[in-house]
Amino acid sequence: MYQNRSYRNLWRGDNLVSFRVTVKETDLFIHARKYLQDITKELILKYRGYIEAYIDRYPDFLQTLKPWRTGGPMPVIIEDMVIASEKAGVGPMAAVAGAIAGHVGADLLSYTDEVVVENGGDIFFKINDPVTVGIFAGESPLSLRTGLHLDTGGKPISVCTSSGSIGHSLSLGKADAVCVVSTSCSLADAAATSIGNRVKSAAHIQTAIDFGKQIHGIRGIVVIISNEIGFWGDLEVVPLKREKG
Repeated sequence: MYQNRSYRNLWRGDNLVSFRVTVKETDLFIHARKYLQDITKELILKYRGYIEAYIDRYPDFLQTLKPWRTGGPMPVIIEDMVIASEKAGVGPMAAVAGAIAGHVGADLLSYTDEVVVENGGDIFFKINDPVTVGIFAGESPLSLRTGLHLDTGGKPISVCTSSGSIGHSLSLGKADAVCVVSTSCSLADAAATSIGNRVKSAAHIQTAIDFGKQIHGIRGIVVIISNEIGFWGDLEVVPLKREKG
């Protein structure tokens, strides 16, 4: 089912062009130096192919909510999902959107020196200048009024978001948004899910953050539920002005 992602219209970047590429359930919105629809579609097909073939061989990989323990050789994208799920304590498919965004984005850097790849709220980007990422938190009064200002020195970074109140992804919690910053998009995605699962009310914000702080490779966390917010890590949380209309 198509979900209107109106937040995609809020991007501001004069030096990059924007385009959308969809393959089955994968729906990527991309900003780059030039239009790269064909190569992006090829990359999506490649990485989806790895994942689909692995699921055909191991059907439980699709459904399990626990870290994947099966050994043996596996494609790099599957290995990334497995490592991320182990660190975060969730099933490997909790990392799938971030994994696709991260791997497609990293490969696109062979064609453009700046890129933003967004996959359902999971974002991989390599931007030369500082950037502010707005946090979409559904009906929360803080939605798109709170952002992360990131200056990575031109190095790749990922920001992934999980929500218990919006979207189709599985979450066992009730947070309007849990954002995680990491150099690994797979890990950021899995960690956002795992942290979000622990937020049943505003009273759980700190305990969820305390859990997330222990996940190796996480640089920052933001948790929003209703009008309450908590954050931790190497990040700058900034207020945003929501445009009218």
